[in-house]
Amino acid sequence: MKNILTNYIARDIIQTGGGKMKDKYESIRLRNQLCFPLYAVSNMITRKYKPLLDELDLTYTQYIVMMVLWEEECVNEKLLCETLCLKSNTVTPLLKKLESKGYIKKSKDPDDERNLVITLTKAGEKLKDKALSVPKGIACELNLSREEAATLYKILYKMLDEDRKEG
Repeated sequence: MKNILTNYIARDIIQTGGGKMKDKYESIRLRNQLCFPLYAVSNMITRKYKPLLDELDLTYTQYIVMMVLWEEECVNEKLLCETLCLKSNTVTPLLKKLESKGYIKKSKDPDDERNLVITLTKAGEKLKDKALSVPKGIACELNLSREEAATLYKILYKMLDEDRKEG
């Protein structure tokens, strides 16, 4: 998969001269789409996380919820959704599953009962130590230098930040 993606990107740069299209259909060729390698790499990374997260009995989306809670300990559902760029209908079942595992507790905000507050339990806090191996494990799987990872990080967060400003 890695070689296929690299070949698509390299061929596009070579064939289009960095921007000029040869024919009117060039813009809708898969190899010329920025979205495709982003999509494919996202799927690849999620697959690479799976064995690491299986040890924690978490899915990737449950893991990112837990990361927010390990940082904040207590957060309302709306802020959690905004932070993770997820809709409430996606987060609700995740929270239900994490609560059934004993990692979080959901309660109404005493100041505004329309808001749901999510807090970390002792079991959820304990899981944090087990999760310390995950970032190192995924870094080994991605085969990026520190510089490449830092560049990719900056580009992706630039895109996310621009989208959040517009939204």
